[in-house]
Amino acid sequence: MGARLPVGGITMRTRWLTSAALLLAAGMTLIGANAASATAPVTLDEGFVTDVADVLSPAQEEAAETRLQELTENSTADLFVVFVDEFSSPSDRVEWADTVATQNNLGPEQYLLAVAVEQRAYYISAASGGPLTDSRLDAIEERIQPLLAQNDWSGAIALAADEIQGDGGAGMMRILLVLLGIAVVIVIIWLIVRAVRRRRREAEIRARGAMPATPDPDDPFSTLTDEQVQTQAGSSLVQADDAITSSREELGFAIAQFGDQATEGFTQVIEAAQAKLSEAFDLKQKLDDEVEDSIHDRRAWHIRIIQLCDEIEDVLDDNTEAFDALRALQQNAPAELERVRGERAALTPVLAQAAPTLDALRAEYDAEALATVADNPAQAQERATLADHAIESASTAITAGKTGPAAFGIRTAEQAVAQATQLVTAVTALGDELHALENQARALIAELQGDIATAGGLPDADGMLAAAVAATQQQLDRAQADLAGTARSPQRALEALTAANTQIDAAIAQTNEALAQAQRQKALLAQTLTQANSEVRAARAFIETRRGSIGSTARTRLSQAEASLNQAIGLQPTDEKAALTEAGRALALAREASQYARSDVDAYTRRSSQSGWDSWGGGPFGGSGGGGSGITGDIIGGIIGGLLAGGGSSRSSSRGGGWRSSGGGGFRSSGFGGGRSGGRSGRSGGGRF
Repeated sequence: MGARLPVGGITMRTRWLTSAALLLAAGMTLIGANAASATAPVTLDEGFVTDVADVLSPAQEEAAETRLQELTENSTADLFVVFVDEFSSPSDRVEWADTVATQNNLGPEQYLLAVAVEQRAYYISAASGGPLTDSRLDAIEERIQPLLAQNDWSGAIALAADEIQGDGGAGMMRILLVLLGIAVVIVIIWLIVRAVRRRRREAEIRARGAMPATPDPDDPFSTLTDEQVQTQAGSSLVQADDAITSSREELGFAIAQFGDQATEGFTQVIEAAQAKLSEAFDLKQKLDDEVEDSIHDRRAWHIRIIQLCDEIEDVLDDNTEAFDALRALQQNAPAELERVRGERAALTPVLAQAAPTLDALRAEYDAEALATVADNPAQAQERATLADHAIESASTAITAGKTGPAAFGIRTAEQAVAQATQLVTAVTALGDELHALENQARALIAELQGDIATAGGLPDADGMLAAAVAATQQQLDRAQADLAGTARSPQRALEALTAANTQIDAAIAQTNEALAQAQRQKALLAQTLTQANSEVRAARAFIETRRGSIGSTARTRLSQAEASLNQAIGLQPTDEKAALTEAGRALALAREASQYARSDVDAYTRRSSQSGWDSWGGGPFGGSGGGGSGITGDIIGGIIGGLLAGGGSSRSSSRGGGWRSSGGGGFRSSGFGGGRSGGRSGRSGGGRF
């Protein structure tokens, strides 16, 4: 047996080992405890609550997840919660919470409540631009601090969610939507009530008309009925148009004799008057179109027409002195008479060719194609007769030393010769235009035949092109018939061909290139402009040479046709589609103008025949004009109404006064995706509890 150790030695060694073991165990425990309590920024769990400190029971965690999901569904914000023992790396609550939010890609509408349960610190991290203000976040932190101090972790979560939802959630949104709905209902009711009241007012107005119930002494129109205002507006418009036309003609004669410089002032006056007349014609067109106008608008527009016509009169009268000065230059009556005699003599061979020229056109063309010049030779002859009477009267007046009547006779003869020349020239011009239209029609036939051939080479799965080809061929046959024989109608043929061209172009355009369509549109525009220009010129010549028997409707249509034609010409370089629309409108309006003008002339002729009134016998020169053509109204009425009024005569006047986006925030259930938007706020909130 070996030697034994002393009992005291064994006891001392045992105590030393026991003490060392106890110290080692205590050290390890302290190290483990420190490692567990200090927590670096974490990755959030898939839900809304990340409980690293394990302070929530399963039931509490489930309740918190449910409440935070409700917050997501009912507001514009999300709230994530993380519980740890202590904040570490960094240890500052603000930096720690913002680091977690950033690393987990929370967006501007996603908030993070970070709580260090052992460190007794907390903070709500928020990004810039979120729905909650810093002051509101401070208030929420202040509200939940007592619950955190009592370790009521689930209560703090619920209260924070309530506070967030109450500030930026759906509750307020629902209230706003309800208020908005109420406002909409109120607006609708107000609109309905307003509409009902307006209808009642309009019914009362229609019942008593637009005439004021009480006459206004400062308004001369207040005593006129709507019908009287309308009649006066039409009459004033005709007089103003005649006055400007006569003034323009007189200006032309003066320019030819005295030059542009002497007549520059009167030219400006006529241009100002023409601008006012165009405004008046625009109002008349609005009154005549298919849009229904209120009785108040109609009365106001008629009054405005009258006022414009009165202003035209004032514009012309204000230039009386300059006009008189121009008239004073016409003192060499004998020489002027000889000049007019020479013009009348030069008219004779031209006049002799008018009837044969028209007969030759009748042998080629349909009567409707020549309707605007059908009686031009006879009308020209009447003007020539008038000129003869006027020359004779002027000669007699010169012999008697009466220079005033002599000058009037000379001017009457001068205008009669000019109108006769215009009538004869219109026949020749129409013939040239008909030949041009015929050539265009034949060229369009060739183009359409090419279109038919082109369409035959294009795919036609639905048969659309075949139908268009058939319709085009039918129009071609009809147009060729209109261009054959001795009763040709180039206008009708060109109209049918234009319609066919429009139809087949529309079919080809679906399978053809845009450039080809533009080229065809250009050609169609040129054709339509040619037609419109021809119709406008013919209507203008017809109306100007018969203006004594033509009312305001034809003149209005013509004015609108000329305006549309000018607009089409202006749009042609930049917008061919719009130009084509305006050209078509001009063509239609010019045709309407011709129809109304011919109707007015026919009505005037019937009235003259029934009354036995002689167109010249009651005139100032005696003799017989015959035919009831309205020649006195055309010449004498125009001359006296325009020329003598410009010379100082008095003209009657009626004027006297008229659901949300987080902006790149994280995926709200998993924390994936998204990114920072503008950085976390880094505000000095939260604190200890």
